[in-house]
Amino acid sequence: MKVTVYSTKTCAYCTMLKRWLDEKSVEYTSYNVDENPIAAQNMVRISGQMSVPFSTVELDDGKTENVLGFDRNKFEAVLATAKG
Repeated sequence: MKVTVYSTKTCAYCTMLKRWLDEKSVEYTSYNVDENPIAAQNMVRISGQMSVPFSTVELDDGKTENVLGFDRNKFEAVLATAKG
């Protein structure tokens, strides 16, 4: 499983999401789209919009789940699927 979080420095929900992932011991790669225009373009290409936080979860079976916002329920479901 590979988790990628797109966020900004001033986004409170982004901070809450990363803190929650840390508490769950979920490793992730974080991109600050306000400082990284290439990451911002990639996020828009994948999600079709500029809202943060936006996350992708690449599962071991090759599928990718996208999560917009700090949606705990969706993250819980995706993480449960990843753990089998």
